[in-house]
Amino acid sequence: MVVGAASRDIASTEPRGWRLGGAATYCSLAGARLGLDVGCLLGVDAEAAVATELGLLREAGVDLRLAALEHGPVFDNLEIDGRRRQRWLSRSDYVPVGALPPGWQDAKAWLFAPVAGEIDDEWASIAGRGARVAVGPQGLLREFADDGWVKRVTPYPSDLLATSGLVCASVGDLEPGTTLSQLRQLAPEASIILTAGDAGGVAMTAGELGRYRAIPAECVVDSTGAGDVFLAALVAAWILSGERATPRALWFAAAAGSCAVEGVGLDGVPTRAQVAGRLKGRKSGVGE
Repeated sequence: MVVGAASRDIASTEPRGWRLGGAATYCSLAGARLGLDVGCLLGVDAEAAVATELGLLREAGVDLRLAALEHGPVFDNLEIDGRRRQRWLSRSDYVPVGALPPGWQDAKAWLFAPVAGEIDDEWASIAGRGARVAVGPQGLLREFADDGWVKRVTPYPSDLLATSGLVCASVGDLEPGTTLSQLRQLAPEASIILTAGDAGGVAMTAGELGRYRAIPAECVVDSTGAGDVFLAALVAAWILSGERATPRALWFAAAAGSCAVEGVGLDGVPTRAQVAGRLKGRKSGVGE
């Protein structure tokens, strides 16, 4: 089960002026293409609800249910001095727990993937005993400032983090000075992975810290959503093989992220066969 809101990301090359995004959108599509049976409760505003990209999720086999939001997140992603910055044009309403379809609370695995604080702590009690819970905390690390800029905030206590078994965030989403120890205090039972794009990243599992290398892409077309695909691949490895952020799972996720940047938007989300092809003949770069 994937829960979150779809974002509309400003894109001047699109006739309608925006492209559908959001971590839940990318993660659910990636999960399905990597072999998972995915249900997705996706918060959408009126425009996102009729986006053609939703057809990609349905074609991949995602059981997609839409939660109508009066306001959904809208972002303008900018490159300023070589660094990505975001302006917000719309905040997001909460995705209500009551929108969850009957029977879905019995899911064996959950991925909470907020981009704009649209998932509150009420969701932490939904996952049943023994269910695997992963969190992409991007939307918990953002402040929508009055000047229109999205700003980073220091991680704060959250029931979502406290009950999670896997947390994956980009170092670019963290307030400078945030340490792994701080994240460990907030998510004491979780494997914690920090990604750094083509610089690879670090993983803390069972108190042990390891590094993994990124896998070079053949060409970089669009890096949006690559971290979400990486997270979905980690969840897929956890569910399908029982490996939670092991070296092999991290290498699989690195390959998925590498493939994701070679297409525009959701079109870049890879299949399991594409990821296997990227891994073929490559020596694991974990722990090196």
